[in-house]
Amino acid sequence: MTQGSIFWHLFAFTLPLMFGNLFQLLYNTVDSIVVGNFVSTQALAAVGATTYVVNIAVIFFNGFSTGAGVVISRYFGGKDSDGVRKAVHTAVSMTLILGVILTLLGIFGADQILVLMSTPEDVMDDASTYLRIYFIGITGLMIYNMGSGILRAVGDSVRPLAFLIITSLLNIAFDLIFVLEFGLGIAGVAYATILSEFISAGLVLLLLTRSKEIYRLEWKKLGITREIMSEIWAISLPTAFQSILSNVSNIFVQSYINFFGADCIAGWGCYTKLDQFSMLPLQSIGMAASAFVGQNVGAGDEKRVERGTAVSIGMAAGITAVITSMMVIFANPAVRMFTADPNVIRFGVLFVQMNMLFNVVNGVNHTVAGSLRGRGDAVGPMAILLFSFVLVRQIYLFVVSRFIANTPALIGFGYPVGWVVSFVLVLTYYWVRYKKPKLPPKTA
Repeated sequence: MTQGSIFWHLFAFTLPLMFGNLFQLLYNTVDSIVVGNFVSTQALAAVGATTYVVNIAVIFFNGFSTGAGVVISRYFGGKDSDGVRKAVHTAVSMTLILGVILTLLGIFGADQILVLMSTPEDVMDDASTYLRIYFIGITGLMIYNMGSGILRAVGDSVRPLAFLIITSLLNIAFDLIFVLEFGLGIAGVAYATILSEFISAGLVLLLLTRSKEIYRLEWKKLGITREIMSEIWAISLPTAFQSILSNVSNIFVQSYINFFGADCIAGWGCYTKLDQFSMLPLQSIGMAASAFVGQNVGAGDEKRVERGTAVSIGMAAGITAVITSMMVIFANPAVRMFTADPNVIRFGVLFVQMNMLFNVVNGVNHTVAGSLRGRGDAVGPMAILLFSFVLVRQIYLFVVSRFIANTPALIGFGYPVGWVVSFVLVLTYYWVRYKKPKLPPKTA
């Protein structure tokens, strides 16, 4: 990524990454489609109610894998083979440790979390079952994400995509077999998901251990290099901390939504699944921007870093605008994929049409934040996103629900409010710190 066309580097890197994220989203989305059509509205609401809890764990780890990817891409861009090897083995070692910790927290803390979210009684049992089983297999997802992050850091986003396509198709097959043939209900879709995730983890580990490149994984060399771990955490912790608090904020939004009952919960769940698809390009381009900027910072090419950031922003805004417009136009048939319940459909369409176009500004947020993390600046975007997505959003929800009107539409609009505030702040921060012309020193 340090030479040649910036657009085509970013496009070629983003496209398989976006398709990879698309297929990864299919895991949870197919769960919702199957339970919504073949189990019950309560089961669909249960999957929706657990989305943000799962996201806290997954996005926390993705923050760690992002930090590892930035560090690996810097060593790779700077042609430091020893640094790449140490970073790879440190990252994988930490993944295994974090996998055990998150599994235990998820299994033993599921019910307490669902109670704090004010999950309705008629949804509670299904939500608890799904959550516990999901966390049993979360280490498989983490291993795949870290392995594919290592490959992306050195410019390979194609082979992780191939593995994900295979296991996503397997997940669909497992869902249908476990629910329709074995009658396992919501537990069946959870088992299907974790089985598919372990298969994807096995495939990426096989690739890394058999590779002849400098990023080859050797089990006997697993261990943690303190200096590299410090580098990874310096980027990962602000990113992960931001992600956790943002999703804790989302859990509070979910608790406000839960007040309106199972139909509204299920409709909100349908919206969030569709919203994740509309966010694919902005997330993927943000990750591509991190890798691109990281490699070019390592190569010392500041002009290319700035041009890459500008191209990334344009790509994210343009592609997201097209996708979200289509989602809004076809909101009704999109929501109907999940359920035939007219009340659920009504809520789902409402949330899609009110919120989704605002993902265009959210695309700029994620892309600029990705570029800043590639520079090693994770604290600035963390502070901005936390202020916008957590503090501003919670103040909005409190004021609206207490003093204006406690309605599903106004509660759901808390998302765009945070996105718009972040858009203004993150662009201002980037301009002041990296683009604003510096005045020459005064002469006597």
